[in-house]
Parts: sequence; C-alpha cells; structure tokens
Amino acid sequence: MKTLLRYILLALLAAACTPETYVKKGDQFYAIGEYYDASAEYKKAYARTKPNDKEKRGQRAWKMAECYRRINYTAKAIGAYQNAIRYGYPDSMALFYLGQLQQKNGDYKSAVKYYQAFLEIVPGDTLALNGLQGCLLAPKWKEQFSLYSTKKEPILSSRRSDFCPALLGDDSDMLYFTSTRNDATGNEISGITGTKSADIFFSRKDDKGKWDQPEPAEGELNSEYEEGVCCFSPDGKTMYLTRCTYDSDYPRYAEIYTSTRSDASWSKPQLLQISKDTLSSYAHPAVSPDGAWLYFTSDMPGGQGGFDIWRIALTEHGLGGVENVGYPINTPGDEMFPVFRPNGDLYFSSNGHVGMGGLDIIKGECDSLGVWTLENLKYPMNSSGDDFGITFEGLHNRGFFSTNRGDARGWDHILSFTHPEVIQTVKGWVYEKDGYELPEGLVYMVGSDGTYLKISVRGDGSFEQEVNPNVNYVFLGTCKGYLNHKEELSVDTSSVSREYTLQFPLASIENPVLIRNIFYEFDSAELLETSCLALDSLVTLLEENPNVTIELAAHCDYRGADEYNERLSQRRAESVVNYLRSHGIDSLRLTPVGYGEKRPKIVTRRIASTHDFLTEGDTLTEAFIQQFAEDEEKQEICNALNRRTEFKVLRTTYRLFDTETPQATAPTEDTATEEGKEVPQGENTEGEEPKEPADEQAEAPAKEDTKGTP
Repeated sequence: MKTLLRYILLALLAAACTPETYVKKGDQFYAIGEYYDASAEYKKAYARTKPNDKEKRGQRAWKMAECYRRINYTAKAIGAYQNAIRYGYPDSMALFYLGQLQQKNGDYKSAVKYYQAFLEIVPGDTLALNGLQGCLLAPKWKEQFSLYSTKKEPILSSRRSDFCPALLGDDSDMLYFTSTRNDATGNEISGITGTKSADIFFSRKDDKGKWDQPEPAEGELNSEYEEGVCCFSPDGKTMYLTRCTYDSDYPRYAEIYTSTRSDASWSKPQLLQISKDTLSSYAHPAVSPDGAWLYFTSDMPGGQGGFDIWRIALTEHGLGGVENVGYPINTPGDEMFPVFRPNGDLYFSSNGHVGMGGLDIIKGECDSLGVWTLENLKYPMNSSGDDFGITFEGLHNRGFFSTNRGDARGWDHILSFTHPEVIQTVKGWVYEKDGYELPEGLVYMVGSDGTYLKISVRGDGSFEQEVNPNVNYVFLGTCKGYLNHKEELSVDTSSVSREYTLQFPLASIENPVLIRNIFYEFDSAELLETSCLALDSLVTLLEENPNVTIELAAHCDYRGADEYNERLSQRRAESVVNYLRSHGIDSLRLTPVGYGEKRPKIVTRRIASTHDFLTEGDTLTEAFIQQFAEDEEKQEICNALNRRTEFKVLRTTYRLFDTETPQATAPTEDTATEEGKEVPQGENTEGEEPKEPADEQAEAPAKEDTKGTP
C-alpha cells in the first residue's frame, strides 16, 4: 500500500509540472550558465508540448539547441535547430549555427547549403563567408601532404575531457593539463557540462622518457570550483590559471588567478584583477616569452565580437592598461586559447577565421613593425572539430594539443604532434666563477641580422635561444654585482639541427676571484708557460670591462719565514702584472700585492661540497690545519688552497668620465671596494684536489720555499 501511494504521489507531481514549469526552470539554469541542466529542462518542456502548438515547439527547440551548442553536443544541437526551423522559429541565426555545426560535424555539403541560405538573408556576413570558404578548402587540405604527424596519448586520456596541456621544466619534463576525469575534486556534477568540475592535473616524464600516470596538481590549486587552462611565467615560478567560481543566483564568469611554486607545490591561487568589469569573462592566460605581457581571452566591451584576445602589461609596479590585440587576430567570431612559443610566435584558436570547422589552431608571426602574418595549421593539426590548447617542447616544433575530433559527446582529448625540422639553437649558462648558477643573470644577444634580445636565464642559470644560419652573434652575460663576460658565435649554414653551447663565468665585483692555473718556476717569481692560458683569459676580461681596476694578489701557506714569503708573493704578483701590461693592459689599472700567509683561504660552499672534511666559512689558518696533523693528505689540500693568485675589483669607474684627453689616476683607498667574505668565482682550482708537485711546480721546496707553490 505504501509503495502504491508513493507511485500515485509521484504521478500527481509529474502531472503538476506543466511545460511552462520546465521552461521556467530551464531559464533559471540558463541565466547562470548551467547549460547542461537547462537543456534537460527544455527537453522535458519540448516533449510535453503538443505538436500542433508550433510556436512554442519552435521556441523550446531553439532554447534546447542553444544549450546543446554551448556544451558541444553537436548532433543534438543540429537536430534541435532543425526542429526550430521546422516549427517556424523566426531567428535566421538558426541557419548560420546549422552551417557551423554541420561544418564541425564534417558534413561540408550540408554546411554549404545552410551558409548560402543565411547569406541570402544577411548578404556579406563575414563569419558566414569565412565558413563557406572553409567548407570548400577543408577537403583539399585533408588531401594535401603535411609534415605534421599526430597521435593520441592514452596515458594522458580519460573517459572525460582532457585539454589544454602546458609543458613546464627546463627539459619540458612536466605536463600540466585540465581534466574533468573522476579523480577531480569533489563529487558534484557540473550544471554547465554534466561532468565533474575541472581540475588541473599533471604528469612527469620518467628516466626512460615515458609519461607517468597523471595525478592532481600538487599544492592548493584545485578546489570545488572549475580550474584549468594554465600557463607559466618564463622562470616557471608563477602559474596563471583560469577559475570559474560558483554562485547559485548569478552567472559564472571566468577569472584569472595566480599561484606561486615552492619546491614541488603550488600555493593557493590569488585573484588577478584585470578589470573592475564584473560582467565579463577573463580566461585562457598566456605570458609572452619576455614576461612583459599577459595575453588572455575575454568578451569585455570594445572587442571585435564574441570572445577576443586581449593583453595587459606585467610590470614591476603591477598591471598596466588593457588593450585589444585587434585585427587581423580578432574577428567577429571567437578567438581563444592564446599560447606563445619561446621564439615569440603566437598560436591561438578561432572559429572566425577561414578554417576546417569548430576551433582551428592559427599561427601568428609578428615582424619588427608589429605587422601580424597568420597561418592556419591545416590538417592533421586541425580538423572539423575543435582544435586548441597547443604547447611546445622548448624551441622545437613538437609537443601536445587538445581536440574533440571524433568524439560524439564533444569531450576533448590530448594528442601529441611532431614536425621534422632543422633548428639551430644556442644553450648557455651564467654562473659565478668557480661557483654556482646566477638565476638573476641577463644575457644580451646581438646579431649581424639585426637581432637584439635581452634573455632572462632560468633558475639553474641556463638559457636556450634559437639562432639563424649564416649570422654572427655577440652574447654579453651580465648580473648585478659581477663583471660582464662576452662570447661570440658564428652560425654556419647547415642542413641538420645543431645546438651550440656557451659558458658565461662572471667575476664578482665585491669579492676576491681566484685565478686558476697560474704556475711559477720553483722558488721563483718567473711564470711558467702553462700559465698563459689563464692569464690571457684575464686579459680578455679586463678588455671587456675597460672601466675596471684590480688588485692582483698572491698568497701562500703558513710554512716558512713570513718575511721571505711576503717578498716572494710580492714578486709573483708583480710578475702577473707585468704579463698583463705586456699584453696591453694599462698599469694604472693594476695593483700588485703579496700577502704571504696573512690572508688564509676562507672555505666556500663550492670547496666544502668537494672536500667533506671542510665546512663553508672555515678559515684555513695554521691552527686549523694543524688539527689534521695525522692526515698529511688533508693538510696538503688545505695548504694548496692557501697557495693562490687572485684578483679583486677596486674600481668600476676608471676613465669612465674622461673627456677628449683621458688622464687616468691611480686607485685610491677611498675608491677601493671593501673586502668581503670570499665567494667562489671563476675558473679556479679551489674546488679541485691539489695536483702533484710535478704538475703545478717543481718538487715541494723545504721550509719557507714551499710557500712559493701556486
């Protein structure tokens, strides 16, 4: 009896729900952007509307079609628009949308019919004309040979949508992407898509080059809201992502958030307020390679129509003004998902340009005058479906993109792509001499073809940049607190890919810099011929930094008489100065000083990492070394570290303000830099095991003579 009453009650409730009730509920869902839930209500209303009530059947079919189109239910949308037309719905846009949807479905013949019918009503419509042209070109593009090859990546795919991959890491060994897979946060089904709310997932490449099983992104990125479509700052430390929050009473507008990376985890996203306009969406962020601009997608007023690509300046003082990137990138249709390659090329997806259907990936190149040249990537990178969200593996023309081609549910999947290429690149490292990387470094690149670039280095001090064949380049490595270092590169004309490598060891301005591989005759100040290479490098450094004056200092260990070794170290410092003078360095820039054993070596981090019995900050005094009395090897290592030749920058303004007839003056005490704690620099021997006496010097002399070894 209870069961019977329950069924009767449900039947009465169902009977009480009129078509108008379902329409009202559908309108409420539609108003806040929950198109999946709205379509279900409109479908119920349509099914309960009598066939002879043509006006209402047409209205409800139209509303259903609008929802299906927005959630990529292409086949259902086509049927609903056709029903709207059949029942006399008066909006001619039904013809246009049917043209778009049939094109997206790969039925180009039907699409042409609908576009032509629409153009009879609205002659000259740009989007319809472009769509018509795309229907005529797409079959030809599919038949043309392409160097691109694509394949689905099963490890990155799920039974739901996976899209907008973004590679991260110096070796592109981390892949972030957006997914509505079952592992996403929470248990609620989105009223927008009918799936779980999207989260950001990531996969890491293993030692064999295979991608691991994806998992939710580390840290606090994901929430019960929709997250996805992310990009990274050039240094990889900041993520820009799209988030769409939930409000049961208002539409859901996408916004851009930022998150910072600490170790292997991402912080809780913070809103990046681009505008005070709260009725527009801001999504799909992309940072320019120089980090100066944030590109994004928005439907804010002032655009070309639909969604446009905009940009805003990223400055040290915050965000600049918003500007539309304009023609020829934006159209009356939708331009979305901007992405940059490291070489500055902009890729985006559009349904407003001539294409194969749905969203097509477009490549944009900008010349020195700011003029854009656009190119459709064609088949197989594009298809009749939506193709978007591309990412590149460094400078190479290979990577991943997303598409819903061939999926009847309209769900997206990630494909990899490759393109054979000949690419010349230069990879370099900026670091302190005999020390560690300098992530704050900058490299200026000037080419004989007019190239002028300022390149920021990565966290490991490295950079990678494409170079052109048959061009001569000059690279200048710089960092605040360090002397500049110049490298030159001539790129040949080659038919094979090649990577050139450059090193930029920068000498500290504030701290002494060891000169590696300076050798003297036994018990003498006479330089050995094997010292020339190191001294010639010092000559080059001084030539590249003509406003620098230095103190040239020679040191020795504690053994022997102080007075003797001070005299010997002074003579040796003078020998180095004489060599530099003979090679064109002004003597006013050089001050020789012999310190003997007065300034024992202070252990640097680099030395400590090489010799485990030493700790950073240890001072290699006689008392310190004597504690290893029973270990002669350790004592000799310490003594070898004390025996050194090094230089320290005194001034960086030598002849900087001279007029027509320069008159140099010797450095004075008040212009000398203050001696600080030693930092490992340059091409030094500090971090190496001491060589055998025969390699660096004659046999170790007795007593005070041992102080003469380098």
